[in-house]
Amino acid sequence: MTDKTMTPEDVVARLRSGMTVGIGGWGSRRKPMALVRALLRSPVTDLTVISYGGPDVGLLAAAGRIRKLVAPFATLDSIPLEPHFRAARQAGAFELMEVDEAMFMWGLHAAANRLPFLPVRAGIGSDVMRVNPALRTVTSPYEDGETFVAMPALRMDAALVHLNRADRLGNGQYLGPDPYFDDLFCEAADSAYVSCERIVDGFRGAVPQSLLVKRYAVTGVVESPNGAHFTSCVPDYGRDEPFQRLYATTPWPEFAGRFLSGPDEKSYQSAVQSWHEEQK
Repeated sequence: MTDKTMTPEDVVARLRSGMTVGIGGWGSRRKPMALVRALLRSPVTDLTVISYGGPDVGLLAAAGRIRKLVAPFATLDSIPLEPHFRAARQAGAFELMEVDEAMFMWGLHAAANRLPFLPVRAGIGSDVMRVNPALRTVTSPYEDGETFVAMPALRMDAALVHLNRADRLGNGQYLGPDPYFDDLFCEAADSAYVSCERIVDGFRGAVPQSLLVKRYAVTGVVESPNGAHFTSCVPDYGRDEPFQRLYATTPWPEFAGRFLSGPDEKSYQSAVQSWHEEQK
């Protein structure tokens, strides 16, 4: 058995400019934010990002690291539209492939199964075909003769996900209400990195369905308590709504200067704690 434990810096050292990187979670829920922040401290840029977008997309967009985004949305959940994503998109800072949520999911399934595409009904009759002229349709070879969107596989060079628990071998467990397709992100990528709230020695007594990510699909494991902040990681903690509002309403240079200019994740967590103490 192989010990796959790493630091955030170890993970980012394996990434290169120009890569396609998938980021798990959903909106402002269980995002691998510590790994995203480590990415921001690196020189890696010109990325194609594949994500059910949240502040991961907002941070990378504001920092000018995205060349192309593939996403069905970019939201902070309690704040409907991610403001830094919106500003970057309105400025024409990156290319966008916007698809239906179901199309996105089947793109992950296709990539995880090493298929070039999968046929889906989602998208037919909508503007998704107009805004994505490169998409193609296929006709069923059977008697029904139905036309489907041929959703291309969303293959990735690397995937970043965050889970509640993981072991040193790369097995990962979620304890909240939703898997958010993190297993598909890992299986759709050439390499996958799992950050977690706590590394455990095993999963004795665990509900089998909660053991989401399997070690064969994982390259590295990072123990990062509070590593999804400011997004939620239920049941360990909820979304930090006051801090999320600060993020959404503060000019990017000011926010980045105070919270993202330090040398490591510890400096970020310390800056957040100081800010909360100031609010008392």
